[in-house]
Amino acid sequence: LTLLFKDAIKPNLVQTLEGTPAFIHGGPFANIAHGCNSVMATKHALKLADIVVTEAGFGADLGAEKFFDIFAKKTGIFPSAVVLVATVRALKMHGGVAKDDLNHENISALSAGFANLKAHILNLKKFGVTPVVAVNRFSSDSQKELQLVIKLCAGLGVQAVVSEGWAKGGKGCVRLARAVVEKILLGDDKPHALYDDMLSIEDKLLRLAKDIYGAKRVTLTARAKCDLQKITDWGYGALPVCVAKTQNSISHDKKLLGAPSGYVFPITELRLSAGAGFVVAISGAMMTMPGLPKVPAAEKIDVDDSGNISGLF
Repeated sequence: LTLLFKDAIKPNLVQTLEGTPAFIHGGPFANIAHGCNSVMATKHALKLADIVVTEAGFGADLGAEKFFDIFAKKTGIFPSAVVLVATVRALKMHGGVAKDDLNHENISALSAGFANLKAHILNLKKFGVTPVVAVNRFSSDSQKELQLVIKLCAGLGVQAVVSEGWAKGGKGCVRLARAVVEKILLGDDKPHALYDDMLSIEDKLLRLAKDIYGAKRVTLTARAKCDLQKITDWGYGALPVCVAKTQNSISHDKKLLGAPSGYVFPITELRLSAGAGFVVAISGAMMTMPGLPKVPAAEKIDVDDSGNISGLF
């Protein structure tokens, strides 16, 4: 392990296509871990730039919650502004549209699916922040659909900005960048964690389930109860909780789209990550090691006799 981590522990400095420096370090998926950049990389970046952008992966019910309740709480580094990324396509899917039909304009489905984005916005406000919504534009999005998202966000007191970074690079993100800088300079957010670590592990889980996931109560299997007792007896009851669950729904069930509420949130197992400093609570049958597809990309990667690489993209 020492051999492997001797160099890997150092943040990896890379750059974007437009020359912007970036540290790539850590970043485990938020559906199974804390889902954000390493403390070391973040602190380095803050010494080198006036504004640092970092990602808390997957939905705000996962990445953002863990950023506030684990990363920010432990480091004291709370964000000056929060950007919540959404797409018209995802909202239409939450409104009941099949994946093959997402290219077609559907205002009614978009209106229904907005319940999901609204839930994430209201959740973020529980952390003392009002986000800027970045609507990541796809070529199939109609102007009417984009305007509806902006209007619905405005109704919640939130600014939404269409972002075209994928198609236009930095030029497609100028309006979003300006909105974020304005939000930072406004300085009206009062960011804080959702819960006190001195709560019991069970109370932390209940707080997350009710306030973030929309559940009415939490159930623990016999195994989870045994795990809970051991972790508490070992003296780790004051660690924050890192919930491992599906990223496809605010709930534990990937089939519950939109903004599910009033259901039972199940915990099947608890695992102690003492070194990382949190307790992993597994909901449902989650695989906590990222898996490869049936045909991994490695099978298509090759180098010819002249050293030309193929199959990477």
